[in-house]
Amino acid sequence: MKILLKKDIRKLGKIGDVVDVANGYARNYLLPKKFATDINPGNIEQLSIKRKKQEEIYREEIQNLQVIANNISKATCAITVKTNKEGKLFGSVLAQHIAEALCEKGFRVDENMVSLESPIKKCGEYKVSVALHPEVKSECSVHVVSETEDSAILQEESVELPAQSNSGKKKE
Repeated sequence: MKILLKKDIRKLGKIGDVVDVANGYARNYLLPKKFATDINPGNIEQLSIKRKKQEEIYREEIQNLQVIANNISKATCAITVKTNKEGKLFGSVLAQHIAEALCEKGFRVDENMVSLESPIKKCGEYKVSVALHPEVKSECSVHVVSETEDSAILQEESVELPAQSNSGKKKE
């Protein structure tokens, strides 16, 4: 039976496609759920208009995601972890940790969007791929820092702050 799809159906087709399916599949599933309709010129015209609108929305969405991807590629995330003396992590940094760090920066990123070749187990700087959409991908810089290094940096800054405040300069 040939029918006209009203919605995108995975492994079958997109809106406006004329597909040939089994009679039972069409009568018992596609037609009652309003996923498809009979073929006639009015339905074809309506669905072609609907398809054009969806394509415009899709293009706008891709453009918005590309702007976000550019911002993500400029961002760097610092993740503080516990390490031993050699710099090896107790545990590892996973995609979930990176996604949380990006969320703190203001990006709506899910852990499924972050792809790591393997969990990060040493301190250092890493490039991580973030897929916002199958067509929009970006790379983010991630700095994995030891808590001991982080506390040493904070102590150095705290020592510098009083000296700066005595000279009359304000730290911004």
